[in-house]
Amino acid sequence: MNIANAIGILQLMERYAELKSRKDNHTVANRLEILEIKQEMDNRVNTMSIEISAVSSEMDCEEERTSQVANYLSGIQDERESKLTKGAIVVGALGAILTGGVIPDDRTSNIVGVTSGVGEASLGLMMLFNKESVTFQHQRNALKDVWYGTEVSTIFPPAIWYYLNYHDPESADQKSLRQQIIEKWTSLGQIETDADDSLVELYFGEGGVYSSEELNNRADMYDQLESNINLMKQDLNALAFALGKI
Repeated sequence: MNIANAIGILQLMERYAELKSRKDNHTVANRLEILEIKQEMDNRVNTMSIEISAVSSEMDCEEERTSQVANYLSGIQDERESKLTKGAIVVGALGAILTGGVIPDDRTSNIVGVTSGVGEASLGLMMLFNKESVTFQHQRNALKDVWYGTEVSTIFPPAIWYYLNYHDPESADQKSLRQQIIEKWTSLGQIETDADDSLVELYFGEGGVYSSEELNNRADMYDQLESNINLMKQDLNALAFALGKI
């Protein structure tokens, strides 16, 4: 009933069931009306299926776009870390060789030992702070609509937005899919409900400077959103099956 209401066919279903239950439903006029209503319901179900696929594809494309940039940054970080690791090994080995007997003078040997130690520590610090970032723009931001729960979405078609926001008003414990998505984000530590304004603006604004970790996190949020939108197709298929049994 919920998915039927989302695509606006409740009245059509009532009329269809009424005509099918009539004893005179075999008249030409009734049969034509039954056929017209059935075609209209099927058309709306098919249209909704296309809309779900289109929105799901957009979520998937944005996830892939974000992941590609994150992987690019990670590749740069890994390459630099590899070079720093090799440099630290070379500095450490050279220092050990020189202080191990090549330099007979103890004072000079101590200086070389301290210098190589400082060099290794410096390279270690460089590895620790080996973080790349990039400016990543996303003017069309589906996560923003989900987070703020706007009355009218600029991203999602009305039927999908209704479906994501629906909850049974008679059940205080039931939460909408949108609320459940936000709970997953917060429970998994992807975004905190009391997150500072800069982080909220980064994820739910029009873009900003991202690290690879933040980009991967954003991609995961899109993946979760896509999965929940695809759940709508299961209900849509169940509705199509139920309509066929009327």
